Amino acid sequence: MILPTSTSGNSVPLMQKAAFGSGHFVLNLLPGVLGVYLQVFILTAFGMDPVWAGLLGGVPRIFDALTDPIMGFISDNTTSRWGRRRPYIFSGAIISGILFVLMWQLDENASQTFNFWYVMILQILFLVGNTMFATPLVGLGYELTSDYNERTRLMSLANSMGQIAWIIVPWLYVIIPDVNTFDNPAQGVRTMAIIVGVTCTLFGVLPAIFCREIDSEKLENRKEINLKSLAKNIVDLWQSIKEVSKNKPFMKLCGATFLVFNGFQLVAAFSVFIIVFYLNKGSWEQAGTWPAWFNSLNAIITAFIVIPIISKMATKWGKRNAFLISTLLSIIGYSLKWWGFDIELNNSFNQTVYGQGLNNGITALFDFLNPYLESAGMMWFSIDASNGIPWLMFVPIPLFAFGMGGLFTLMMSMTADVCDLDELKNGMPRKEGTFGAIYWWMVKLGQALAIILSGVILKVVGFDQNITNQTIETMTRLRIADIVVPATTAALAMLVMWNYSLSEKRAKEIKQKLVERRGEL
Repeated sequence: MILPTSTSGNSVPLMQKAAFGSGHFVLNLLPGVLGVYLQVFILTAFGMDPVWAGLLGGVPRIFDALTDPIMGFISDNTTSRWGRRRPYIFSGAIISGILFVLMWQLDENASQTFNFWYVMILQILFLVGNTMFATPLVGLGYELTSDYNERTRLMSLANSMGQIAWIIVPWLYVIIPDVNTFDNPAQGVRTMAIIVGVTCTLFGVLPAIFCREIDSEKLENRKEINLKSLAKNIVDLWQSIKEVSKNKPFMKLCGATFLVFNGFQLVAAFSVFIIVFYLNKGSWEQAGTWPAWFNSLNAIITAFIVIPIISKMATKWGKRNAFLISTLLSIIGYSLKWWGFDIELNNSFNQTVYGQGLNNGITALFDFLNPYLESAGMMWFSIDASNGIPWLMFVPIPLFAFGMGGLFTLMMSMTADVCDLDELKNGMPRKEGTFGAIYWWMVKLGQALAIILSGVILKVVGFDQNITNQTIETMTRLRIADIVVPATTAALAMLVMWNYSLSEKRAKEIKQKLVERRGEL
């Protein structure tokens, strides 16, 4: 059997890479904005009870996790003139974009019960549409090329474009409450939801239009998907999941991802609390836009510096070694946050290393720029440098950015290699959709646990959200947790990946055996 690849000579054209990357931009932007809305603005703009808001954040995730493997199985076995993945990507992008807009057209004067059920129902429908989009998109990426190193280059560009979403998301905390932009935060939520929904729809359909799949008509042993075969499909789905779970290299990827990503997620909000409650003594006004700049700069460095470096590392030293090195660098970066967030060191650095001259010059620069930003309606980007600039808190970013920058770039590339191994062991049909669904199911499961456990950690360290002046003991414990938790999980991930066996040599041997088995030219 001849199984043509989706691209000529295993090299993915730049337009297809960019289109696939646009899908990853949507893949990050929608959940990022949804998280901001559910964690902050559903409470502050619409007066939702925190317990109810927690249910809105958690209950739909359970349903979402169940639909991922089902969608992966459907995508793997779909037969259509447009391919296995693209019809779902196209329709899923439109459905999820429209439903996201509708979900957040809330009335702040409506009853809490009405708003709760309105968001709950529409969010579940939205997540179905988002699963229709996301799961086939991930599967598409695994099959765009069969070349070991081109897979890393593809995922590198895709994840760099995905990081652009995280440059944008932190500014919602600043833009939506801004009285010069919106009459009230509720109006800001509704308006930004429209902008985000339309943007995600436009970018989301691009992979379906410009990317090319393998020739699905020549894929053997695919299951028939219809209502009559529903019972058999459930059995086949369970069999596929069992086969995937027996794939030891893949389970190592899932385990390492669970540890690195969720160690990071557990403390993701802690930096904001440290900036506000430690460096600025509990004053959100004094902290200004520094929390947003901290997170945006992290995403910028990850997208445009760290991920390209990791791609080069993987090509030169192999994906496993690149992961181990990048994870080690992230541990060093997490450790440096102790000095980066130290008040006395920042003050000393301002006074003795750079001197008042430079700081005064930067203060004067922003005093000059801020009126122009305000007149342009963009006061959100202004910086109040009159209280000094916390230079040192930015120093660890280039190092701990290697953790998240390396994670999805390398893991998604290695998952594509794992799909080849599965075909060699279990034959057709190829299960890119199922592998992608289970991989992201692990991510979502861990993310849900991280949301719960982060609150537990805050409780344990003694953080009190109702007071401005946290005790020095509380902030010390919080700073320690901000370092120890992600550094520990990253170290455990290195242990998991230490004996990862699917090297470049082994991957190329598998590819050659598949070429011979398929009868490819």
